[in-house]
Amino acid sequence: MTLSTAADLKITWEKLPADFILDEEPVENIDQPLLAAALREILEIAGFIVAGILIAPNMAVCATLNNQLVVKAPDWFYARNVQPFPNQEIRRSYTPNLEGEIPDIVMEFLSATANEEYSQIENYPPGKWYFYEQILRVPIYVIFKPATGILEINQLNSSGRYESHQPDPNGRYWIPGVGLFLGIWYGTKAERTGYWLRWWDESGEMLLWGAEMVERERQERVIAQQETEQERERAEQERERAEQERERSSILAAQLRALGIEPEA
Repeated sequence: MTLSTAADLKITWEKLPADFILDEEPVENIDQPLLAAALREILEIAGFIVAGILIAPNMAVCATLNNQLVVKAPDWFYARNVQPFPNQEIRRSYTPNLEGEIPDIVMEFLSATANEEYSQIENYPPGKWYFYEQILRVPIYVIFKPATGILEINQLNSSGRYESHQPDPNGRYWIPGVGLFLGIWYGTKAERTGYWLRWWDESGEMLLWGAEMVERERQERVIAQQETEQERERAEQERERAEQERERSSILAAQLRALGIEPEA
């Protein structure tokens, strides 16, 4: 099967009409919003969310293909140089190249069975894989299976096709647009124990969630208190040794005087 490429398509970038009715389908499971929120939380705490950055879960991303509006809502995406909405208008969609850059990365979190995430259907409405690869041309498309911890990183190659991006020796993937490594971590957060997506910086240090930072600060305070107590105990022991030495010196001086010898002599 030969897929149409972006060069064969008429793609325009138009804002979602104000009266457009978006699908209000609920997320498939509770994992999806937790995973999305956790990814954003780390970036926000670490100071990676600055003016012009748009991070959104399940937000409509729009493109017009052959005069027909296409709307997809990735579970998570990250875009830069996004224009702010005037008058604090609530953003309900995002149109790349009109409102900001193409997302650097889009993610889909799979439930037990995968469906449209791998779809390369060209006919309207196109499948998600085809939409991200050939229409949006998103540099990195992530497919994550929370139940098993399987992470697929698909990177756009020079031919305009997604190919599997291999991890580094630590099992992590460098995400150029974000400037961080992405990888898998197993643990507990928000009463959910399982596989999570986490960020690591260039030095290999894992960026922490807020609760983890609070716990680390608590542990640091405990250690500092222990060190302070140990220092106080050492100072007290030193004071007692000095007092004992003074007492011994006083006793010795008294004994010398009793013998008619002045200690100073």
